[in-house]
Amino acid sequence: MRPKIDPVHWFLHDKDDVRSSYHLEDVDTEFLVQGLELDWACVVWDADLRHGKTGWQHGEFVGARWNRIRKLPRQRYLENAYRVLLTRARQGMVTVVPQGDVNDPTRRPELYDATFEFLGETGMAML
Repeated sequence: MRPKIDPVHWFLHDKDDVRSSYHLEDVDTEFLVQGLELDWACVVWDADLRHGKTGWQHGEFVGARWNRIRKLPRQRYLENAYRVLLTRARQGMVTVVPQGDVNDPTRRPELYDATFEFLGETGMAML
């Protein structure tokens, strides 16, 4: 079970408080940040929505493997979750696409590389 974040600590306390956003010890989902405007946001882009040769591919991790999401409403729901996360920042945003790992079948490089390349082609600066 995820711990519930106290927004007072997370948003208002300074870097001396480990519960504040300065430490990134606690993260939130798209549901908890919906409607918020943040100065800065960090979005980690996982393999559930990945770019491929035919466009966006939708997946979910079940058990020990990735499964393709085939139902259109569930695909739109996933896209909307990313839209919410990508539209919270007022001043700037860092988007992280993890490096894949050839030794981990759940995080193969090909699940991430095309998305990383696509986002770079949109003009996102690489840090």
